[in-house]
Amino acid sequence: MTLQALADTRVVVVNGARQVGKSTLASSIANQAEGVLQLCLDDPAVLAAAEEDPAGFVKHDGLLMIDEVQRAPQLLLPITNEAGRHPRAGRFLLTGSARLLGLRDLPDALPGRTESIELWPLSQGEIDNAPDGFVGHVFTHGADTTIRPCPLRKYDYVDRALRGGYPEAVRRAPGRGRNRFFDSCITDLITRDVRQISGIGRPAEMRRLLSVVAARMAGLAVVQSMAGDVSLPRTTLSRYLDLLELVFVIKRVPAWSSGLTRRAVSTPKLIVTDSGLGGRLIGMSPERARDLTAPVGPLLENFAIGEIARQLTWAGEPVRLFHYRDRDQVEVDVVLEHASGEVIGIEVKAGETVRGDDFRGLRLLAARLGARFRAGFVLYTGEQPLPFGDKLKALPMAALWMLDATTGS
Repeated sequence: MTLQALADTRVVVVNGARQVGKSTLASSIANQAEGVLQLCLDDPAVLAAAEEDPAGFVKHDGLLMIDEVQRAPQLLLPITNEAGRHPRAGRFLLTGSARLLGLRDLPDALPGRTESIELWPLSQGEIDNAPDGFVGHVFTHGADTTIRPCPLRKYDYVDRALRGGYPEAVRRAPGRGRNRFFDSCITDLITRDVRQISGIGRPAEMRRLLSVVAARMAGLAVVQSMAGDVSLPRTTLSRYLDLLELVFVIKRVPAWSSGLTRRAVSTPKLIVTDSGLGGRLIGMSPERARDLTAPVGPLLENFAIGEIARQLTWAGEPVRLFHYRDRDQVEVDVVLEHASGEVIGIEVKAGETVRGDDFRGLRLLAARLGARFRAGFVLYTGEQPLPFGDKLKALPMAALWMLDATTGS
């Protein structure tokens, strides 16, 4: 995808959290081009040169790759000027650990000439070499979607959620080695990424907030309540949440109503972009997860929503991600709305059995939407796909990565 983007546009920005493989991907793409110059701003000498002469730094006849460009935001205007003066595709390939670079500065300055690509931690399909086509499949096949029986069970899914998708975490075995990686990642996020773009003076507050955010994963992002938990003013808490989203630690899933009811709650839902990192922040381990009182439900919901969000970055369908909840406590964990107006509703259940009552929110959504309701699914940790009425079906959670986008399985 990035190679094609370079062929079509002048500036390509690969955004994503630290440790997700941005530099590796960008270097592999850049190495296929001729006359490429690769510069990394984590090198103090390179950063000093960029700060001393930004305009001269970006002059290069071939492809110029700049890694961790958020460290020198003064380069953005010279890049804009160079790309505007020389209308040739494939001028700049940039990587950044802050979303604002790709989605604010460059596209506003170069509409139609810049492409931003969001790189998430690895999906389950990327790890398992599986199709990863759930979103496209369910909009194509609706309630006819099915899947062969799945051997995975509840704690297999928990183990996957706690592994997460950072390449280094996937490589390491569960236990101390993987935990050390997550702990180091958390420290770097606070002391490097967040402070680079904000200059916050009290990193301990951000560390405390991260733990509170993780404890509320897959829940509503009620700012006033969270501010009370960390003893921060509401305005400060809101700014910190914005920073965590800018550096790809969290994602806020907006509420959906489509004008159907005034009783819909407008508060966004919050997920941690990597469920393994979230699990570490709340002290969850495979052993603790076996305790019947362990809060594995939110972890698995966060995990499933994260897999869907990843797919939306490459799905061919123009689909947006929402959640739904009303003041009567009727909720649907995931609402996928196609540009055509069709809607898929999804509930995530940690149990290995599924009941008719698990479809309560989906039935309400179906009744209110009528023909716009394409299908509703409960993703659970059991083995079998099971029909539960018109346009409703239970599917093993592995359907998220086992289904192909277009074919029947």
